[in-house]
Amino acid sequence: MNLANKPIRNFTAALAALLFAGSAVAFSLDSDTPITVKANSARLDDSKGVATYTGDVTLTQGATELTADKVILYRDENGLRRIEATGQPAHYRQPARNGEGETDARALNITYSAPENRLTFEREAVIEQNGNLFRGNIIHYDSVDRVVTAEGSASNGNGRVEMVIQPRSSQNRQDSDGSSQGQ
Repeated sequence: MNLANKPIRNFTAALAALLFAGSAVAFSLDSDTPITVKANSARLDDSKGVATYTGDVTLTQGATELTADKVILYRDENGLRRIEATGQPAHYRQPARNGEGETDARALNITYSAPENRLTFEREAVIEQNGNLFRGNIIHYDSVDRVVTAEGSASNGNGRVEMVIQPRSSQNRQDSDGSSQGQ
């Protein structure tokens, strides 16, 4: 067994559990719940299947929400194919699922690719859930295979990714008043 790979495997397993426990998908195209977009202005090019929304954009489906300065939706004969959001930063929030906390993510660019079932957070990417934090320059999440890949940026910082994982032990948890719960 190569001991150098063990931390990487542990890191990847912990990251997958942290970020997207359960079958998380950014926006479900199979859902009966419509995707709603609100913005200050909109431009639809029906022949190209492109809709561009600018100014205080909010895209929602149920309790899942994406907010950004600009959002571009790409459609084809099969429906929505891609969502591109930019902001200072753009925010993505997904409600709690299967006992896990809400996912709150932000990045300067957020892309959802429906055919690949992939969310990509680029430039100053941060994802938080249950007090856990993951930060990197680029974070990809494949929601079908449940694979997370992250990259740091040598041009912006030290080229590394950062992760903070809270302990799961109930003996180490604290109440909101700061008192410990233990046995």
